Amino acid sequence: MARPWQTIDRISTEEGLLELRKRGERDFLITVGGHVLMNSMANRSEVALGQLACGHLKQSTRPLVLVGGLGMGFTLKAVLDILPATGRVVVAELNPAVLAWCRGPLAALTNHAAADERVSVEIADVAQLIRRHAKEDTLEKLDAVILDLYTGPYVRSHKRDDPLYGSIAIKTTRAALKPGGVFAVWGEDYDAGFAKRLAAAGFASTRHRSGRGGSGHVVYLGRKETGALRVV
Repeated sequence: MARPWQTIDRISTEEGLLELRKRGERDFLITVGGHVLMNSMANRSEVALGQLACGHLKQSTRPLVLVGGLGMGFTLKAVLDILPATGRVVVAELNPAVLAWCRGPLAALTNHAAADERVSVEIADVAQLIRRHAKEDTLEKLDAVILDLYTGPYVRSHKRDDPLYGSIAIKTTRAALKPGGVFAVWGEDYDAGFAKRLAAAGFASTRHRSGRGGSGHVVYLGRKETGALRVV
């Protein structure tokens, strides 16, 4: 008989109760309003997102990566596993409770990634941080922008004005990146409109399926360089 889930923390949010649940030593759920956002036993697409986004940075001298969404920390760990010791990661997370969970009961799942000395976490909207780096007078551009949010691009995303996935936001993200920089986005399923907007903004774009079985999870990659849309 399967062990029952135990709720070990809950926080009120605009979307409903945000809960951390545990069953056994390493089996965790994060839910909101009763709906599962993530499961510690199913993290393949999050790991793929971090690996694909930062594969070009293994030999970089002092890379700077922005991650939107901390979650359980699996994407962050995948990024840290690739970056050199001189790498730096800024994580934008809206809810301080999630950070507390990743530095507390979830820490062992990722070898304490959220406490790594290369990581700084800002309780902020990732769109604001992207705009900060996109400004012409910004001192440093980004080597990668990674969006690992529980709502990825989908067919109802506003084509122009969505704050993360619309055409204006995509152009802003491109401006925040160094030449050769990568914009990587997790999606629950493929959205052809988002892929077209990436190409229209000047990204050389690919997509990668990374789920198990019938899962439709997809990772979009856009590289800041001249090139036509290329789909794999």
